[in-house]
Amino acid sequence: MAASPPAVLAEWAHALGELGVPGDDVDDAARVDQLRSLEALKGAVDAAQHRVAHALDESQRAAQRAAGVPARQVGEGIALQVALATRQSHQRAARMLGTARVLCTEMPHTLDALATGRIDEWRAILLVRETACLRLEHRRLIDEKVAGSDVVETLSTKQVVGKAHELAARLDNAGVAERQRLAERDRRVTIRPAPDTMTYVTALLPVEHGVAMYAALKRAADTAIAEGEAKGRGQIMADTMVELVTGRSAATPPPVEVHLVMTDRALLENSAEPAHLPGYGVVPAEWGRDLVGRSASRATAWVRRLYVAPGARALMAMDSRRRTVPAGLATFIRDRDQLCRTPWCGAPVRHVDHIEPHRESGTTQAWGLQGLCERCNHAKEALGWSSRPRAGPSHVTEITTPTGHVYLAFAPPPPGDVA
Repeated sequence: MAASPPAVLAEWAHALGELGVPGDDVDDAARVDQLRSLEALKGAVDAAQHRVAHALDESQRAAQRAAGVPARQVGEGIALQVALATRQSHQRAARMLGTARVLCTEMPHTLDALATGRIDEWRAILLVRETACLRLEHRRLIDEKVAGSDVVETLSTKQVVGKAHELAARLDNAGVAERQRLAERDRRVTIRPAPDTMTYVTALLPVEHGVAMYAALKRAADTAIAEGEAKGRGQIMADTMVELVTGRSAATPPPVEVHLVMTDRALLENSAEPAHLPGYGVVPAEWGRDLVGRSASRATAWVRRLYVAPGARALMAMDSRRRTVPAGLATFIRDRDQLCRTPWCGAPVRHVDHIEPHRESGTTQAWGLQGLCERCNHAKEALGWSSRPRAGPSHVTEITTPTGHVYLAFAPPPPGDVA
């Protein structure tokens, strides 16, 4: 079937907008049928999206090879095209491309089960993941036995994974064991925002280390409670972890630079204008004032002034009164951009880079620089990509992909801006 033109897909989307509206004169039995049909349609859409993504990947790779791109660089920039088109992060798009390649070339039964609504996208992704360590013939056999079975649509997510595990262990026990050993290389610690100016700090560890760490924290909490500590078990465990990792009491934050960005009105005049904490997001002004106050009382607070262009919504410059000054311009760009400037990416800024390459007269000034994550910075160097700053009061980057699609990346407004 030829790819449907965007106009046809738009008509389908419009028709779906008529379902479930007030006064649709449909009984509840029909609504249940609609829910099931919509779930099946979601699977068909997901399968089609993976097929289209794989076709784009193959076509772009062929174009890059024909243009003489070195073999090790073939494929760069394709995931970012998918990310921009689907309005998701570069990392998620890269995972989607990898899944699409496997579904379209190695696991036809899983792709068919998804396209016909017998499994959802998450189950399809799990089948791809659970067979990643196997030889191709074993992966295809599991694809046939699990996704190609008549009962796959009756299985829960846990049952689908369980059957894949069981078959994998039977077919290649040594390979599964090796995968478990290799998984230790992925151990890491991550941080992500939580509501109410809290954060989740997560450690991915080998099971024996994770269980041992949790048991030690729980044992410390049980001991403290037995000795009369009034705090709850969870609070004690969290405070103990902070003290063991930092060597400081949980009530005494370590001297790290947090780059809290807030207006002078919020800092000095009790304005309610929210502040911004890089790596977290928006925080209440009162919380920011409290943090600055506690740091100032220990003589660990430095103030940098960020200047906003008159009548505009863009940060334009910075000064520094800190005794030890880092690369000031790079610091300013990170404070201005907050996160990777690629639309829908949301990753932390790792590289401060020229919007237009320096070799092509890109300027090393604030308006000619942007903050990017490492993945997006490398991708924009691939064949057919270009970017340039747009003139205007706000800092805007125009990104052009190899297919000619244009996207605009806007610097976020500074704290205090309500426009």
